[in-house]
Amino acid sequence: MSARAAALPRLPAERLEPLRAGYAAVRAAERRRLLLSLLVLLGLALLAAWVAEVKPAVLWERGGEFFGYFGRILTLEAGERAGQWVWMDPAEWFWGLHRWLPQLGDTLLMAYVGTLLGCLGGFAFGLLSAANIVPSATLRWVVKRGLEFCRTVPEIVFALIFVIAFGLGPLAGVLAIAIHSLGAQGKLFSEVVENIDMKPVEGATAAGASWTQMARFAVVPQVLPGFLSYALLRFEVNVRGAAVLGFVGAGGIGQDLVEAVRKFYYNDVAALLVLIILTVTLIDLGTGWLRRRLIGKEPGR
Repeated sequence: MSARAAALPRLPAERLEPLRAGYAAVRAAERRRLLLSLLVLLGLALLAAWVAEVKPAVLWERGGEFFGYFGRILTLEAGERAGQWVWMDPAEWFWGLHRWLPQLGDTLLMAYVGTLLGCLGGFAFGLLSAANIVPSATLRWVVKRGLEFCRTVPEIVFALIFVIAFGLGPLAGVLAIAIHSLGAQGKLFSEVVENIDMKPVEGATAAGASWTQMARFAVVPQVLPGFLSYALLRFEVNVRGAAVLGFVGAGGIGQDLVEAVRKFYYNDVAALLVLIILTVTLIDLGTGWLRRRLIGKEPGR
């Protein structure tokens, strides 16, 4: 059969024109809805800006000061090359490296221990809040509300509370990170569990397995790669959070960073930011590679 013979016959113009008109009307209605949605979104944004007293005029007038600050922190204030860019004299720029590196290590340890504790707790509570394996609605409700509390209260608030209770130092930061991570990971882990294949669970239950045995042999093997992937992602987030917690006296490199900001040690601010950014970048690359291995994707895809 030739291509000409297999082609569909062309509709006559009197039948084709109503179809074209109907398609054009549908497309026009979609464009009107999109335009209306954009106008509503813009109106809500302007209303929110007005309520929050966001003033574009002030942003326009003083926006240069923002970039001026970065110019200030990247200009040497002392040494033989004062007035030049900081990278012209790395020894002067990173004069406190011998002190900052141990503090950076404290920050990483805070993030690691807090992530470990939080993920272990999130693992347990994530199982207990999954609707497909926990029949008790009351238990699920209580666990979910507890997880909501843990992830709703900002880490820095927890850190302030623990600093008052236990004094200055990394302990407050570790506890703050652990509690917030527990709430966030518990929610994620619960959603992973609720999307598993239920056939192994039904088989284990039918064989007389207890709830713990069912979770151990039918649930955990399915969700463990996802759990580990989320834990690595949380570690990245917690490294950033641990640096900020130093602002309230929770230890780590953030404590020197806030001191440099308050005392206008501009070059120190730049050096500390560079150390934090490099550390987070390296962790991001490493954990990204591990996540790809855990979820079975080829590196680089």
